[in-house]
Amino acid sequence: MKSDASPARLSFTGLGVRTGRSTPEAIADTAGRRSTTPQLRRALADRRELLVSARMRAQSPVATMRAFGASTPGKLFLITIALFLGCLATGWYASVTLNGRTHTLQQLISRAEPIAESSQVLFSSLSIADASANSAFISGGLEPVELRKRYSDAIASASAALITAANSPDEEGGPLSASDDPVHNDLVALTVNLPVYTGLVETARANNRLGNPVGSAYLNEASGLMQETLLPAAQRIYEQRTSAIAQPQQVLTRPPYLVYGTLFAMIAALVAAARFLERRTRRRLNLGILVSLVAMSAGTVWLLIAGLTSVASTNTARVEGADPLHALTSARISLQQARSAQTLSLVRRDQTALNDNFTDATRGVAEVLNKLADDYESGRNKALPIGDINSARQTLVEWQTTDRDIGKRLAAGDYLGARDLTVGTGPTSAATYYADVDSAIVRSITKARSAFRDNIYTAGRLLAFSSSGIAVLAVIAAVAVPVGMYDRIREYR
Repeated sequence: MKSDASPARLSFTGLGVRTGRSTPEAIADTAGRRSTTPQLRRALADRRELLVSARMRAQSPVATMRAFGASTPGKLFLITIALFLGCLATGWYASVTLNGRTHTLQQLISRAEPIAESSQVLFSSLSIADASANSAFISGGLEPVELRKRYSDAIASASAALITAANSPDEEGGPLSASDDPVHNDLVALTVNLPVYTGLVETARANNRLGNPVGSAYLNEASGLMQETLLPAAQRIYEQRTSAIAQPQQVLTRPPYLVYGTLFAMIAALVAAARFLERRTRRRLNLGILVSLVAMSAGTVWLLIAGLTSVASTNTARVEGADPLHALTSARISLQQARSAQTLSLVRRDQTALNDNFTDATRGVAEVLNKLADDYESGRNKALPIGDINSARQTLVEWQTTDRDIGKRLAAGDYLGARDLTVGTGPTSAATYYADVDSAIVRSITKARSAFRDNIYTAGRLLAFSSSGIAVLAVIAAVAVPVGMYDRIREYR
């Protein structure tokens, strides 16, 4: 008993010595402080760790963001932002691309094609004026009213077409500056020399009425100016303005593959996000992701149908409109050259000098017409006006036969007979055959131009609606993503 009580007494004695008291209350207070000291130390240590961690995060925002991104709510938040921006960017890109295509199609139908048509009218009108002036001259004396009217109308049409052809086929402004327009020099040459040509023709006409032989010299000078300066310049303008139609068509006949690729990539991202949510939240469907997926899928299907249909219409416009239109226009240009060579040969009273020009020009017309007929028969282009083409082919052969008769009469010295076959009004005259071939080609050009414009208009209308539709669907898809993800992120608070 003494050994057991001695430590207790020592303990109490020691406590009493240190505290100055040996009451039971003092002993209890000391024991309580000993038991609470480890808890306080742990709390202080935790507080220090929290302060250090907060200080480190405050010093390194990147670390904070990395830590947040590694967590599940952080991942959901980042996925939401990525899908939201992705939907908006995809819709914006698709809409801008389609709007660009629509604008190009509108430019084709409202500016480029009419300007190319005016360039064709310019060349044809100049050729018609030259042939009419020659025909009126070889008629002798006072020229027929019909030929005079045909010449005046051709000059007026050429002047009006020259003004239109001077505009830019690519921009919505007026004429291009000298440094920008590749045919500026040709336009200047036509503007300067066309009044000179008409002056020479009027001088030749006045001398012809008076019976002065010098009239033929003036007409030769006028025709030389036309053949060597005006017509080559007009042809270069036509070729350049026509290329303004051909170049955009090459782009528009290809589908917008990059737009399709971005849409499919966005759909794949939405599907991947849905799978991620299913694994993390154990929920099969998310309404926001589902709405976004449906909207983007609908926009993709819509764009596929409208885009491919537009491409098909543009390709049809090229095959059934632009290509035959260019070929027929070239044929008409060659036709006018043949007629000018034929009439000028009588002015000069030298059939052999211009016979090669007539033969080459009519051969070119025949090749174009035969190729178009073959395209129709083979089924490559069933939209061609085959009736007018066959009529022009047959009449062209008869015209070539009449030209040989004219050459024989000139060789025999029968100038009056050759003149009647050249400019007469009979059913077998060269003037009648030329007018019939020209009328058939003009009708074919009109039909080809209508086919081109109709298909281009259809293609542009399809894309115009599609660009607005895909933009609206993309906005719907973008808004649906954060709406659907909001409740999933809140679950981690």
